[in-house]
Amino acid sequence: MKRSTVEALVLLAVLCAMFGVLGWRMGGENLINTLTNTAHNLLLNTVFYLMGITVLTGALSKLLAEFGVVRLLEKLLRPLMKPLYNLPGAAALGGVMTFLSDNPAIIALSKDKTFSSYFKKYQLVSLTNFGTAFGMGFVVVVTMISFGQAGGAFVGLFGAICGSVISTRLMQRSCRKAFPEMEEPVSSEGPLEQAGAEDDAPSKSVFMRFLNAILDGGKNGVELGLAIIPGVLIITTAVILVTFGPGADGYTGAANQGVPILPWLAEKIHWVFEWLFGFEDMRLIAFPMTALGSVGASLGLLGTYNDAGILNGNAIAVFTAIGMCWSGFLSTHTAMLDSLGYRKAISKALGAHTVAGLCAGVIAHFTYMLFALL
Repeated sequence: MKRSTVEALVLLAVLCAMFGVLGWRMGGENLINTLTNTAHNLLLNTVFYLMGITVLTGALSKLLAEFGVVRLLEKLLRPLMKPLYNLPGAAALGGVMTFLSDNPAIIALSKDKTFSSYFKKYQLVSLTNFGTAFGMGFVVVVTMISFGQAGGAFVGLFGAICGSVISTRLMQRSCRKAFPEMEEPVSSEGPLEQAGAEDDAPSKSVFMRFLNAILDGGKNGVELGLAIIPGVLIITTAVILVTFGPGADGYTGAANQGVPILPWLAEKIHWVFEWLFGFEDMRLIAFPMTALGSVGASLGLLGTYNDAGILNGNAIAVFTAIGMCWSGFLSTHTAMLDSLGYRKAISKALGAHTVAGLCAGVIAHFTYMLFALL
């Protein structure tokens, strides 16, 4: 039997089993209505809300870059890079860029020969983990604060920073051990220039630079908002279907209903999640699982959690830490390392980042417990 035939049969069997179980519990008509209503609700009440945030944060980040604030932050953070991350000071620019945008921003920077000349090969490869730990950080933090939990959001930011150190260091250690040739410096062509050097004085007026920056940044925010639509609608809808139960009147085909398979499984080892993350409701485990593939999709769960009354400061702290640190790394790490030409290091990058994200959530939980005592 051909491989394509086997794959087709396996896919059909999985789909029939999945929709069979859901349809048996919910009813076929209710299942279809819930799918469409949930996706529609996410589009109107989550995606457009997140797009509003990405437009505003995009405009602000472009404004910060245009008037030199990003360069200033890079210079201020540069002394921390070597002791914390074992990276050259120029890497700070990559952290700021990914925090203000998304994971792939680090790849565009690392492909610049002037920038990459400051790194050894194992350090350059570890930029994938370093940059991903800050991906969409600005959007994540602002979204969390919008739910009235600023303290939890900043505790989570601290946890994410700790996770970024763990991920970067683990990645470097595993690469140096497995690939001794990565101890060599990255080759460079042409004279070296200071990474992040100031641009020549702009000829446009301050008003025009301000206007162009906020409009171009807002446009980038729209593009980012559009880019998260598939993840939010597809992944979040699927997660909701296996996380939440029926409504007060049973299964009616309304949005955000489902069969609580995931919480049922999590309850079997509930003590693990209660101790590590402080999760009292096992439905919360859906957020970190979704963040593995798309942090934008995981943010789509916050409104549902808030409506269910299970979103508290501790959950916000853990979500911020894990959401920022992982930021959909399963869907981006492979492509990012492949574009750098280091496909052989993919498994090590994934392993290091998985451990780091869990550590970030644990650190955020216990830090929030201390924060709550103050």
